[in-house]
Amino acid sequence: MRLVEIVEASRDVAGTPARLAKLARLADCLRRLPVALAGTGAAYLAGELPQGRLGIGYAGLRAHFGEGAGAPDATLTLTEVDAAFTALKAEAGAGSARRRSDRLAALLGRATAGERDFLVRLIIGELRQGALESLVGEALARAHQVPSGRVRRALMLAGALPAVAQALAEEGPAGLDRFDLRLFRPVQPMLADSADEVAVALEQLGEAAFEYKLDGARVQVHKDGEEVRVWSRQLNEVTAAVPEIVERVRALPARRLVLDGEAITMDAGARRPLPFQVTMRRFGRRLDVARLRQELPLAVWWFDALLVDGDVLIDRPLAERWPALAAATGDQGLVPRLVTGSAEQADAFIARALAAGHEGAMAKGLASLYTAGRRGQEWLKLKPARTLDLVVLGAEWGSGRRRGWLSNLHLGARDPDQGGFVMLGKTFKGMTDEVLRWQTEALLAREIGRDAMVVHVRPELVVEIAFSDVQRSPRYPGGVTLRFARLKRYRPDKRAQDADTIGQVQSLAP
Repeated sequence: MRLVEIVEASRDVAGTPARLAKLARLADCLRRLPVALAGTGAAYLAGELPQGRLGIGYAGLRAHFGEGAGAPDATLTLTEVDAAFTALKAEAGAGSARRRSDRLAALLGRATAGERDFLVRLIIGELRQGALESLVGEALARAHQVPSGRVRRALMLAGALPAVAQALAEEGPAGLDRFDLRLFRPVQPMLADSADEVAVALEQLGEAAFEYKLDGARVQVHKDGEEVRVWSRQLNEVTAAVPEIVERVRALPARRLVLDGEAITMDAGARRPLPFQVTMRRFGRRLDVARLRQELPLAVWWFDALLVDGDVLIDRPLAERWPALAAATGDQGLVPRLVTGSAEQADAFIARALAAGHEGAMAKGLASLYTAGRRGQEWLKLKPARTLDLVVLGAEWGSGRRRGWLSNLHLGARDPDQGGFVMLGKTFKGMTDEVLRWQTEALLAREIGRDAMVVHVRPELVVEIAFSDVQRSPRYPGGVTLRFARLKRYRPDKRAQDADTIGQVQSLAP
């Protein structure tokens, strides 16, 4: 299959706002993919590289992009492009930078102008074509005549679109049977939406389970006998960094487990939670673990069980998962919880959570299934201050005391329909000198271009933004902006695809 067929499908999808038309075009392209390239083609259509980040910055691409008018004819095949990216990824050692540059120049030199534009945007993660993984997953279901729910389930358990596309191409619907919850293969955590107040949550959920919302690090723990492994929210293995969690899980009565929980550092004297940034010092560290364990011991609270002694629970309601969790842990280390339909009782519960130094509460539907990797209305965050998780799209150079630092952040909300991110506004508030220094370095490392005072960056860094309210504004493409926005913190535990959507922001506007 020629690359141009993917490029044309991508262009057509980007050019239509109609969801059904997007699905039809994607499904048609997916059907025509050769079996051996089904995973690669599906990944490209979703704007992803199966090889992951190639370590090629915007400057390296700029050296090759835009040179000449491009090849006169579309001759590149999908096989050739995939092989080139694999070779680029594998380059290492002395002289690797030059070899990578030569390989890239050879690839882009054979591409037409349209193919070159597609490949460059694919490499830097800026292929905004309105075909995110969820839409391509639905198109896969249509292409292979499989219920979309089966494909969604396979995607959440596989954690990778190419694997599911490849399985469907090779085996048809039966290929989805290979994707189930397995020990030591982590799944994306279930996500929550937000509610302004308890009454709204109860109206939506009915009687619900309210739990303390802890401001810590999400952990997923797998156990099989003496073997215990721990993953972060982004599914990075952190076992070596958290020995006390490993020891605690190893001592639990159940032999085989997959648990969802929150790890947090506590003040030794007052036994109050320390800030999120302090907890994150414990993660991703392979050195000085023993010293950090003494200085910043981790506590862990469990709030869900996905598997207990071989019994897979993700397709069972929370009302059944919680008793299984309690039995598996011997009622130890469970997050404080209250099941009620009373707004008065729930408000009092949240007040206790806040008094204990926590963020607020979670409200969870008792019938909710564990929909891994999805943000739905079955789990709701209840916090006293309004916050949104947004993506940094760029930043402006500061002036005065902030001269030389990137200061004014350009904030974007995720657009699940059109792809990419919609700018909501800017903020320079809430930044310490330490944050300014760090974010300048982090943003420059992600630079994809600049003009005048603005450095544009790959949309990778997620920030939690506090604000007073949302107001209508014709100045921004989404028609809304945030009032009195300020940076609360960076969220290294979240990915850009976990950010709040433009629809969620628009729903907050009067």
